[in-house]
Amino acid sequence: MSVNGVSRFTLDNGMTVLLKESHQAPVISWWVWYRVGSRYETPGITGASHWVEHMMFKGTPTFPAGVLDKAISREGGVWNGYTWIDFTTYFETMPADRIDLALRLEADRMVNARFDPAEVESERTVIISERQGAENNPLFLLTEEILAVAFRVHPYHHEVLGDMIDLQNMTRDDLYRHYRTYYKPNNAVAVAVGDFRTDEILARIRELYGPLEPGDEPPQPERPEPEQHGERRVRVEREGRTAYLIIAYRAPAATDPDYFKLAILDSALSGPSGLSLFGEGISNKTSRLYKALVQTELAASVRGDLTPTVDPYLYTLEATVRQGRSVEEVEEAMLAEIDRLRQEPISDRELEKARKQAKALFSYLSESVTNQAAWLGFSEIVAGDYEWFGTYLESLMSVTAEDVMEVAQKYLIPQRRVVGHYIPTNVEENDK
Repeated sequence: MSVNGVSRFTLDNGMTVLLKESHQAPVISWWVWYRVGSRYETPGITGASHWVEHMMFKGTPTFPAGVLDKAISREGGVWNGYTWIDFTTYFETMPADRIDLALRLEADRMVNARFDPAEVESERTVIISERQGAENNPLFLLTEEILAVAFRVHPYHHEVLGDMIDLQNMTRDDLYRHYRTYYKPNNAVAVAVGDFRTDEILARIRELYGPLEPGDEPPQPERPEPEQHGERRVRVEREGRTAYLIIAYRAPAATDPDYFKLAILDSALSGPSGLSLFGEGISNKTSRLYKALVQTELAASVRGDLTPTVDPYLYTLEATVRQGRSVEEVEEAMLAEIDRLRQEPISDRELEKARKQAKALFSYLSESVTNQAAWLGFSEIVAGDYEWFGTYLESLMSVTAEDVMEVAQKYLIPQRRVVGHYIPTNVEENDK
């Protein structure tokens, strides 16, 4: 069946395949998505999904480490992988007549990744260094603390990079077990967008992926977060010269109709962010918080983050405090704007502007075959239906000013927020 030019198939082994022909250029983007990310980890193996992603680039007996990089570059292609809270994904964008290499290598490493013990130990050093580098970023540290108190039960409580103690103690067998549990055709979504004929590429996909054996249904996290009944606060004090503020509110899952109402709210309050996962956002200089915080020289920058997720997550508002100002001043001004949004409907002009911004961002991020394939796979994994992205714009355009006030009053309440302050500890006297 084809909807909006996308054909969806399910192989006998349970693997989902999404195909969309696009003949503007002789290029194909091929993605393989797995339902595994930090959401699927438990204490002791936090960071395993990200580490496994690294190991997938260490080669198989058929494609030894280092061979693929050269082969893909020689064919004029690019490739990469990403791990996030709800998924791990890999892609290759290649000249159309060279896409078979991508199809073969992803089928091969779905089942034949080596996890050589020496490579695992070598990569442990890389992973730990990555974690240490992140710890030099004040916003990473503050976000980690916010997640830890926002999610006391649900596994969204830890960062994708994992906890340092787990990175130090995880074994090769722990990683390989994680790989074999989740890297199965019946836990995967494959997407191709580009210059191909559907029947021809589907036949090749069936040939390469059809023989792969399915496995037991991987375990799913079943630990919903209890309702929050009061504001929670965290404070991080560390060396630095800049203070930061993050205010995080509970947000609905991507499949909740309220998500789209919050997306319009976010566009008016801080600038559109909901589609920025695979690309940059657009200017937020017309947003309420930019005018209230940046133009008044309270903050050097401000941004929002409303990310589509499988389970209810967070809507965060983040500000970089300007030198000479205090984080308390910025918090007071930010909360005043949030309260105003809860009390007064946004204007018709703001609503129209929010829609235009969302439409512009949507159009920009839908231009390339790589981005189209990314969003089809993302939607299938996170929302359970690739049409989530196909109807995204329509869903946004149906939001009214009354809808925005409704979700402002429902979600932006003090009892359901976490407030985080990052306070630099070595500010010189003349900087105060």
